[in-house]
Amino acid sequence: MLDYIALFLLFFVVIVLFYGIIAIHDIPYDIAKHRNHPHQDAIHIAGWVSLLTLHVIWPFLWIWASLYRPDRGWGFSDGRSDHSHLADLEARVAELSERLERFESQSGDRQRED
Repeated sequence: MLDYIALFLLFFVVIVLFYGIIAIHDIPYDIAKHRNHPHQDAIHIAGWVSLLTLHVIWPFLWIWASLYRPDRGWGFSDGRSDHSHLADLEARVAELSERLERFESQSGDRQRED
């Protein structure tokens, strides 16, 4: 009787460990999926590859999945839209063009006086 209980426990532990490892290796993919990460398919495939490398690359997948956030992207932006950046650049170009025209007209006036 104890042999059957031991065999059952052995199978149970092996199955729980197997599914536990599968569940753990999918955590970066779940993070990426939750955050609508643009590379979520690559993270998922790399998670399966990490099984072959004994989860050596798994921490890097966690970092990769955690870096992207839907509200701020990769975190390198200042929160303004591309349109506002373009409007600022157009205003600066117009201001610089105006300053250049004034400078050229002033230097042209000086040359005529000499």
